[in-house]
Amino acid sequence: MHPPSSVVAAPRHWVLPFAASLSEPCQHALPHLNKDGQLPHLRRLLGTLGVSQRLEGDEYALSMPHERVLAAGMGWLGAADAANADGLLPWAAWWAAQDGLTLDPALCWGLLSPGHWLMGRDHLTLLDPATLGLSDDESRALLEVVRPLFEEDGWTLQWGAAQRWYAAHPSLEGLPTASLDRVIGRNPDLWLTDHPQARMVRRLQSEVQMLLYTHPLNEAREAAGLATVNSFWLSGCGRPPATTALPASVHCVNELRAPLLADDMPLWLEAWQHVDATVLKDVCTALDAGEALKLTLCGDRHAVTLMPAAAPSLGARLTRTLRQLTGRPDTARVTDLLETL
Repeated sequence: MHPPSSVVAAPRHWVLPFAASLSEPCQHALPHLNKDGQLPHLRRLLGTLGVSQRLEGDEYALSMPHERVLAAGMGWLGAADAANADGLLPWAAWWAAQDGLTLDPALCWGLLSPGHWLMGRDHLTLLDPATLGLSDDESRALLEVVRPLFEEDGWTLQWGAAQRWYAAHPSLEGLPTASLDRVIGRNPDLWLTDHPQARMVRRLQSEVQMLLYTHPLNEAREAAGLATVNSFWLSGCGRPPATTALPASVHCVNELRAPLLADDMPLWLEAWQHVDATVLKDVCTALDAGEALKLTLCGDRHAVTLMPAAAPSLGARLTRTLRQLTGRPDTARVTDLLETL
């Protein structure tokens, strides 16, 4: 008999979305992370780990860099698929699984995010649905209001959570859509693709806006000083994949998301401090224990994955030990890498 083969555990992998942004507020805030004493664990990791992979993209891609990283971790993307999968990652099925739903695998599903399109003087802005304070009862009631508009065109609708409805229709097959995270805080008109299959979505968005404009539920919200729900965003279209669960070794850290999308830089800087003191402290502990690990920092355009060097040189080990003994900080700025994301 042959002895059982040993199974090598996957390295623990921390993924940090929204580590930086090209937005003007974020660019002004980044230098604050370079001040003495800021983010000591990130400083150490940037000075110790090496870049093992750089996922290139641009700020106009429909899919966010962290979405591509996580999709690859679930086996949705092969090396040959990445270039052709922009806006085609089936996140609706992933979110449905988080909501405890099982979507019909024979249908192509999309995520409908009920939200508020803020009408400005010159353009629209999509508010973060998470900031609307929409209750489950309100969300269910609104879904029933718009349901006939969809079903008369052959759509199937399913409620998942206050911020998440699910819709299936043959037109969603192969339809690229911009991630909700890509559109929040921006003009949604600019992110509506000119794909022929998107015409029905545009029409439904207009019809939903007209239907909900004077709805009593929205009038009650407005009287209470709350933003109305006047449209929806469609994203994450695709047939449910074989796997809708992240590997146990992957840890996605979402603390930086909300403040960055809201351009709340004091809160974003505070969130960075908390991530450094908790999550990145754990990464340093794992590094000290000799564990195999990966740390991926994601921005608007790119994602950079860092890993321990296979075998650091004697000089590198001596330098690291000296820095630890003397408390001497790394000479590189902590934002040298973040600014490239």
